[in-house]
Amino acid sequence: MCELSSSMGERRRRTHAMLFPFPCPGHINPTLKLAELLHSRGVHVTFVNTEYNQERLRRRRGGGGELRSREGFRFEAVPDGLSEEERASPDRTVKLYLSLRQNCRAPLVELARRVARCEGVPPVTCVVLSGLVSFALAVAEELAVPAFVLWGTSACGFVCTLRLRQLRQRGYTPLKDESYLTNGYLDMPIDWIAGMPTVRLGDISSFVRTLDPTSFGLRVEEEEATSCARAQGLILNTFDDLESDVLDALGNEFPRVYTIGPLAAAMHGRGGDRANGHGGPAGLSLWEEDAACMAWLDAQPAGSVLYVSFGSLAVMSLDELAEFAWGLADSYHPFLWVVRPGLVAGDRGTDALPDDFLAATKDRCFIAEWCAQEQVLQHGAVGGFLTHSGWNSTTESIWAGVPMICWPGFADQYINSRYVRDEWGIGLRLDEELRREQVAAHVEELMGGGDTAKEMRRNAAKWKAMTEAAIAPGGSSYDNLDKLVDELRQDEADAKVTRGR
Repeated sequence: MCELSSSMGERRRRTHAMLFPFPCPGHINPTLKLAELLHSRGVHVTFVNTEYNQERLRRRRGGGGELRSREGFRFEAVPDGLSEEERASPDRTVKLYLSLRQNCRAPLVELARRVARCEGVPPVTCVVLSGLVSFALAVAEELAVPAFVLWGTSACGFVCTLRLRQLRQRGYTPLKDESYLTNGYLDMPIDWIAGMPTVRLGDISSFVRTLDPTSFGLRVEEEEATSCARAQGLILNTFDDLESDVLDALGNEFPRVYTIGPLAAAMHGRGGDRANGHGGPAGLSLWEEDAACMAWLDAQPAGSVLYVSFGSLAVMSLDELAEFAWGLADSYHPFLWVVRPGLVAGDRGTDALPDDFLAATKDRCFIAEWCAQEQVLQHGAVGGFLTHSGWNSTTESIWAGVPMICWPGFADQYINSRYVRDEWGIGLRLDEELRREQVAAHVEELMGGGDTAKEMRRNAAKWKAMTEAAIAPGGSSYDNLDKLVDELRQDEADAKVTRGR
């Protein structure tokens, strides 16, 4: 019995996951949450940032502490290959994607081999990558270990991305000319995607809106999604009850799908409970978080505040910023608005707010450059969320039981907002052509006491309860995390047998 226990303990210590996300907050933070959950179940973890982000995090106040390695969990970094000039260019995200593909494979392989030479560190036994870094599948192949992909969208978002190739092959995209953006073409019903209700063509993805038959974005999305079939398993930041139909259909193509979300919620369950000694940082923020906004929320009545944030990558025009600003002003509800550096075209932030806006709203607004979003959404004063409908933000809002106003603009945000409004009944959606009158009206509809607001709050409370059930012991996400860890250990054992032959 003792010999068996010792062997099992040794096996737990041997399993070593190297996780590498695409280096932007929307990929880093869910991957980090997954890393913490794996570590809490006895998996040795190496979390890999780019050197640029690693240094940026160290310079940020408090960042050094966040990046301190500990027993069984280490932070490492590899170069991203970008020059300072490329880093400052308007298309820096595209340049970063291409540079990673060209320059990062060999450093990741070398890193995996180097950490294995450290005392007490087992060899890397699996690689976990996020979307947009499919080149790391070849890293796993070179190391002769299995790879798993954490795809950062909803299950419906992933399926829609998988179907982009069929949409192109059937002639739905690219669009014939610019008139197709406004002539009703994007309202065409698509009723042939297994597991999904009939949706508008325009709701499937922002990438269907291209006029370019060689569209870089469309091609990348297609390739990245289809490359997941090369991985040992697909990990999704969702839970079974939230997207049951599409998950059932997806299982026909991907036999190993692990739904372990919402990751933000799971981090606060057994897997990431600090009280159990397993918890780590909730996220790695590339911007300084404004702690004063929490004190401001403390002074607001329960459920009275609209939280407004458009994530880490969205860029809007000056006109769009003005429509939002004056729409919020005209709503007469208190709001906390995150206006990060770079939110406005031209790398502008709070300096781009309209003249007189702050004076007109000074008694009921708080403007922050960045904040701890999970904490904000969980605060009792927050009664609504005006969002870009990124999947991290959407799941964090579902977990908090906060209904949403959606303004999608990129990738899977369109299908997320479609489900928020029409399938889950927890939100409203703004028109693509932004008007301050509609902003104000939607804020009033969401934050007021009318029947629509009451129904959305009831639905939000229902989904919050289902979220908590999914991450609790015996829940689907809890059990699927255990299955994933068991799979990692079994694959490690199989890989050892293969390497020993």
